[in-house]
Amino acid sequence: MRRVHPLAIELNEKIRAESPVTYGLLSERGRKLYFPKGILSQSAEAKEKANRFNATIGEATEGNGPMVLASVIAHVKDISPADAVRYAPVQGRADLREAWRRKLLAENPSLRARTFSLPIVTHAITHGLALVGDLFVDPGDCVLIPDMLWDNYALNFETRLGGVVKTFSTYDGESFNVPAMRAALLAGPAKQILVLNFPNNPTGYMPTPAEVVAMRDAVLEAARAGKRLIVVCDDAYFGLLFDDGAIQESPFGYFANLHENVLAIKLDGATKELFVWGLRCGFLTIAPPPGGKSDVVLAALERKLMGAIRAGISNCTSLSQSIVLSALRAPSIGAERREKLEILKARAARVREVVYRAKYRPLWDVYPFNAGYFMCIRVKGVDAEKLRLQLLEKYGVGVISMGATDIRVAFSCLEIGQIEPLFECVADAIGDLKAS
Repeated sequence: MRRVHPLAIELNEKIRAESPVTYGLLSERGRKLYFPKGILSQSAEAKEKANRFNATIGEATEGNGPMVLASVIAHVKDISPADAVRYAPVQGRADLREAWRRKLLAENPSLRARTFSLPIVTHAITHGLALVGDLFVDPGDCVLIPDMLWDNYALNFETRLGGVVKTFSTYDGESFNVPAMRAALLAGPAKQILVLNFPNNPTGYMPTPAEVVAMRDAVLEAARAGKRLIVVCDDAYFGLLFDDGAIQESPFGYFANLHENVLAIKLDGATKELFVWGLRCGFLTIAPPPGGKSDVVLAALERKLMGAIRAGISNCTSLSQSIVLSALRAPSIGAERREKLEILKARAARVREVVYRAKYRPLWDVYPFNAGYFMCIRVKGVDAEKLRLQLLEKYGVGVISMGATDIRVAFSCLEIGQIEPLFECVADAIGDLKAS
């Protein structure tokens, strides 16, 4: 490899000594990544030891805190200026990372017996995907995703990084298509990145416990057959569940430490879970393969991720992290989240009451949905994009078209009373197109 920094070589050797498979999964860029012993690391040392004068970091100070403008800080009532405007560590605030780890353990029982990293703060899920790509995706690498997928996956892994996105059919009737996933894994190349997004965007599906066990077994079978796998769990809509039959935790714990050929990654965050989309506060958590000194592997991967963050955005916003941490510490946070969940649950129930009506059966089929923000219909006899435009131009209704047949409806942003009229408009628009 060309021009690999000595610090990157040191990290690579640590990873290779403890987990050769993890080292083999790294992309060329991933092997070159390192966190420099430059301004940030020297400033961190100075913060600990410079007890007289600290002239290291590019911040302006005044008295014992940061220099702030009254017109700025006046809008931040209960957060100190230091927590609002100062730089956060590249890997995120330590107290926030610990708080999110505690949340993961509380909400995901299967993780309690697993080894996994302290979550690293990301600029929400998209940034987390970019970091995964930087570390693990080379041009030509196979990225396997169910075919009902968020378009940002292809933009990141394929357009930006040169990977090859391959898909398999998401559903087998009303169930997640585990047989298709298993077949794709076994037929695929030696190295694969499997991306699983639950609750799913666009369909709003969360699998059952039995389906997750079957997914785990399929991954395990592929790993035992010699496939080297990175399993990425995109849990952006985690916790927004409307059906007791759905698994109540992330599949991540089922893939964590599963086999020496499997590295698992969890992407989640406050954006949807705490309803703070614009704060762009997410997390990336890694579960290494079993064997070797996992703490050494995780520490080395963290330094590489810090290098990628430093090179891309320097660090994530301090104010967002402070707000999220304050929310996590609030005694009322659980009750507040449950209240919002019940609102979304009622909307999903109303959608179910409407979309399955007999009069609509000639017009569309409904993809299974039980979680998240969205649901999808497969329209019959008309083109989905033409339907979208007809809805927009004649009825003033906005939906998302996907491919030739699918329409995504975000019931998360519909009041109960808006749901039936919206689907009536969809039916009328289909009628318009058929008549023309």
